[in-house]
Amino acid sequence: MIRTLFACLLLVHGLIHLLGFISQWQLAKVSQMTGKSIVAIPESMAKLMGTLWLLACLGFLLATAGYWLRRDGWLAIALGSVILSQALIILFWPDARAGTIANLIITAVLLLTYTHNRFDWQTDQETRHLLGQSRSDKTATITSDSLMDLPAPVQQWLTRSGVVGKERIHTVRLRQHGRMRTTPGGRWMTAEAEQYFTVDQPGFIWKASIRLAPLVQLTGRDRYENGHGSMNIRLLSLIEVANARGPETDQGTLLRFLSEIIWFPSAALSPYIHWDALDSQSARATMHYGEVTASGIFRFTKQGDVSGFEAQRYMEKNGQYTLETWTTTGSTYRTLASGIRIPTEGAATWKLKTGDFTWYKLTIGSIDYNKPVLY
Repeated sequence: MIRTLFACLLLVHGLIHLLGFISQWQLAKVSQMTGKSIVAIPESMAKLMGTLWLLACLGFLLATAGYWLRRDGWLAIALGSVILSQALIILFWPDARAGTIANLIITAVLLLTYTHNRFDWQTDQETRHLLGQSRSDKTATITSDSLMDLPAPVQQWLTRSGVVGKERIHTVRLRQHGRMRTTPGGRWMTAEAEQYFTVDQPGFIWKASIRLAPLVQLTGRDRYENGHGSMNIRLLSLIEVANARGPETDQGTLLRFLSEIIWFPSAALSPYIHWDALDSQSARATMHYGEVTASGIFRFTKQGDVSGFEAQRYMEKNGQYTLETWTTTGSTYRTLASGIRIPTEGAATWKLKTGDFTWYKLTIGSIDYNKPVLY
């Protein structure tokens, strides 16, 4: 709806510039255009002015087509058209001043679009760098013997997930949608996200768009690479809301990676993860990478599906970090890619003294393995 409205604004605003062309070329009488200008324009230049009005019109029409068809370059064309349009409006201010409002609206949208595209570009560059570090050994196939040293519930999980007889997973890309909130009892906001993982050298990039209100979005990027984590959240891709990094973030992103191997189970065989049996339906995983070591408990159903993860993770509030119990759950098991069975729905919860705070609920829309390119 909003996309359609903006396309209509570009189109109609562009067509209105034809009035200036018709008036200056004296093709017809245009009551809205008296010909008055803030500086005297010689009659010999009237057709030149009219041609400029026509160029502005054509620029907006071309920008409309590019915007609607999602073609690269429409942003530059629209910006050039706005500049030309506003110059003409200032010159013919008494008659054309109302067009300034449309140009201001269009300029605001162009600025927001540019900042959003730049944020996407920066995140895509980070993702390409991450995926470029993946060392893929396509000859490695998982056998039953590969699971022998794992605790029984982990063996059961990997067998049920279907990894035996398959190649090890080296890279992952997935799409998810869900709902997010920032405070207990707060309003849920819709979220769309892409995420990329590397397994040989553990890392991920999570890029999300979160709708706060109509026309108002948060863009977020969570990153874990080379043993370090960072998080960046911006309002309208422009105003920085959060920018976290440091030891607590390193620990948190490592634990996030560990918890999310439920979507690419063969990562459980990675040398940086050590497993200890707790009972028939749970096991502790300890991940050591870089300078950070952290542990969490995986829980499984009687059938062997992974049902949840629990760890002590740093939580930030008002610039202060405290260790809190953090859990994730998985459900709705499906086989989406390469015959691997995974939970496609889940939730993340902080278990606080004041009560449980479930802040994110998600559904996996699609997932691909060993395709180290962006969607």
